[in-house]
Order: sequence, then C-alpha cells, then structure tokens
Amino acid sequence: MVYLLVKEYLRPGLVLFSVVVVLLGTGVISVSDALAGFSNRGMITVALLFLVSEGIRASECLKPIMRGLFPSRSDSISRSYAAILPAVAAISAFVNNTPIVVIFIPHIKAWCRQVGVSVKKFLIPLSYAAILGGMCTLIGTSTNLVVHGLMIDAGLSGFSMFELGKVGAIIALAGTIYMVLFINRLLPDDAPTPKSSNRHIVEVILASRFPGIQCTTEQFDFYKHYGAHIISAWRDGEVVDDMESYCYKENDKLLLSAERHFVDTWGSSSIFLIMTNGTEHSHTVARWRQLLSLLLLVAMVIGASVGRRGGTDMLFWAAIVAVIMAFTGIFPAKRYTKFISWDILVTIASAFAISRAMILSGLADAIAAGVITLCNTLSPRFVLALIYIITNIITEIITNNAAAAFSFPIALSAATQLGVSPTPLLVAIAIAASASFCSPIGYQTNTIVQGLGGYRFRDFVRAGLPLSVIAFTVSMIFIPIFWEF
Repeated sequence: MVYLLVKEYLRPGLVLFSVVVVLLGTGVISVSDALAGFSNRGMITVALLFLVSEGIRASECLKPIMRGLFPSRSDSISRSYAAILPAVAAISAFVNNTPIVVIFIPHIKAWCRQVGVSVKKFLIPLSYAAILGGMCTLIGTSTNLVVHGLMIDAGLSGFSMFELGKVGAIIALAGTIYMVLFINRLLPDDAPTPKSSNRHIVEVILASRFPGIQCTTEQFDFYKHYGAHIISAWRDGEVVDDMESYCYKENDKLLLSAERHFVDTWGSSSIFLIMTNGTEHSHTVARWRQLLSLLLLVAMVIGASVGRRGGTDMLFWAAIVAVIMAFTGIFPAKRYTKFISWDILVTIASAFAISRAMILSGLADAIAAGVITLCNTLSPRFVLALIYIITNIITEIITNNAAAAFSFPIALSAATQLGVSPTPLLVAIAIAASASFCSPIGYQTNTIVQGLGGYRFRDFVRAGLPLSVIAFTVSMIFIPIFWEF
C-alpha cells in the first residue's frame, strides 16, 4: 500500500480500497469490519463539510474580508505576511483548507502583480497558514475527524470542537511568527510563468475529475473538448519540454489560449481549478446569500461546540447547514455530488478498515512493542516523540488520512502496553498527520500551490523543515501538559 501510494500508480482511495478487498478476501477482516468505515460518523461529517465549504466559496461571503487584508500599496513582505497569514489560519480553522486556498490564490496573484512582488513569496506561506489553522479545531481538517472517528470506534470519547486548539493554537502562533520573520529568505523569487496580460490567457490546474488524466495529448484532444489551445504545461515546478509525448496528470498546470466564454463555461466546473489573469472567476451573488452563509457557519460552529451536552454533534449541525444551503441555492443543489471529493471519502472509509486489520492481525501490537523497545525505556514521552515522528514521515510521503489511520492502532496498543492514557498519543497523531510542510505530496493544498507557483520539491524542504521542527517541539512540550498520560 505504501509503495503504491508513493509511486502514485493509482488514486489513494483506490489503493486503500484495494488493500481492504485483499484483507477481506484473505479473512483478516470481516465484511462488517470492511464496511464499518463507510458508515462512520467522522467520514460522513467530512462529506457534509465539503458541501458547507462549497457554500462558503460559492456565496463569496469571504471576499469583503479578503479585500481588507491586502495592503493598498507595496509594503514589506513581512508586513504583508502579518496582515494575510493570521486571517487565513483563522478562517481555515472553520472551513476546509482546500477551498480556502483556492479562494485566496487569485486574490494573492492579482495583488502580487499589482504591487510588483513575486507570487512565489506567498503561495507556500498561504498553504502553510491554512494547515496551521486546520490544527486548531475538530473541523479544521479531515485528519482531525478521522482520528476523532477512530477514537469513538475504540470506545473513547473523541475530541471536542476546540480541544486540539490547546496545542494547535500555540503551533499556529509560533508558525506564523516564523513565517513573518524568516520564511521570505527561504523562498525563491523568480517568476515561473509569463505574465498573463491578455484576458484570453487562462491558467488551469487539472483536477482529479479531468477526463484526460493519464492520456497523451494525441489520445485526448484538449481543443476538441474545450475549445482552448495549450500554450505550455508545468509539472512539479518544471515546464514540460516535449508536448507531443506529454501525458495529462492531476495537479498539472496548463497555460491556455481560450475564448472569453471558456471561463463562463468551465469556471465552476470540478474538472479545473481556474485562474484567469490573476483574478478568480466570479459572478454577482445576492447579499442575503452572503450573510446567510456566514450566519450558518457561525451557527454550525457554536452548535457543535455546545451541542455535545444536549446530545448533538458536528454531524448533526453540518447536515442541517448543508441542507439549508442546498434549499436556499447557496450552492447548486442539482450538482451537489461534484463538490464532494469522493476519493478522500473512500480513503477515509478504507483507512478505518485497514486500521482495524492492524489490530486484529496483531501487527499493531508488534510495531508498538518495537517502538517501546527502540526507545529503550518505558517513558511515555519517548514513545510520544517516536510515534509523532513516524506519523509525520508517513504523511510527507503518502497522505495525511492514511498516515493517521496507520499510526492510530500502534498508539492505542503502545498506550495499553505502557499502561497509560492513549489520548496524548492520539493528539500527537492528529497534529503530526496534518503537519505536512516538507513535501508537496502529503497535503492537497501543498500540491495545489506547487503547480500554480512552479515550486520545486526542495523549496518545500527549505521553507517547511523549520516549521516541522517548531510543530514537533511545541507538541512535545505542551501535549503532556494538557493531556496527562
């Protein structure tokens, strides 16, 4: 599984589901174990939050906030960071990270072009700020909901809305300070693409639903399907030299020469992330829809925060908000399935089954015993550090949700063998699985900004390694303080 995920032969969801089928066929898990993840509250909550996030994006209710963030003139990059990044982190704590990054990117690109600053100075910090904000609440990232769901399945109480914020907020604060003061010096300054001064030049990022994925330009005629010519293609920060043998791949960036109606036709499509002339495709949205979206988001957060006392949780409130948004037309109800990342849901559901298989087969116990032996001590703090490091390494090379599911049974078994509370170890997993700063692979927002910014792999290592060290250090200091073993 790990090998296939690293090599990216198949989508992560299909890789994990294939492993579940093998485990089912060989009798390691039962049918009920294999299907349990597909009815898990955490997985369904993630699906509903995709719809809520789409409602926030489609309503454009955040645009007035964003306009006030960007300086009106060329200011120092550090001061610009100080104005933009805390706001991104705060919003990302309550809205899915990916749409937040997609919403902010065109505004950042337009502002950078206006004031004459390289966009490369801002896209990686944008992704990092979104990740840091996601660590602070239960709904900030799907990873937190995955760990929460696994805890409930294991008979534990799970996390409250702001519980992870005890340590997540400190990491976010320390990480933001690091970015404001230092990250500018570690990021490249050159422009990766020609300036799009012509309004017929369109930049697109290929999404997973693009029908030509894994096809060559000869097998899939882009102009025939979309009426636009490909000027150039970019992958992993490098321009594709041989377009004749070029094979479309998810997250590739294409520079297109298109007609004016291209953006109107495909602007809200789920097969492209479209940026045109540095501005986002937009349309006029009724003021009442913007206000209603904000009120619903606030109501959902408050309801989920205090609702546990009355028997309701995030699933309950997310379902209500999603239905209201659909019936009021905040997002197109007839196309609601397009706003859900099904591969992520299959990944999460399959991860539950794989985690269960690790427990039933004894693999988790064996790895946990090895971790304890490797530490050469029964000190839970050493085990905490090693589990954090293992999870963080895995999330950098595969995916955050798969990393959390892999480490969860190991942490649970280690806690049992040590005779301590598993909660500190599980908090460490939630934080470490989200703290993907050194690679464009482990977190979707990193992958998106790599394509748009033309970053190389080493750019993430240079800028993200100090942030990873900060997240690890803060976690090791404060997790044992807030959650006793």
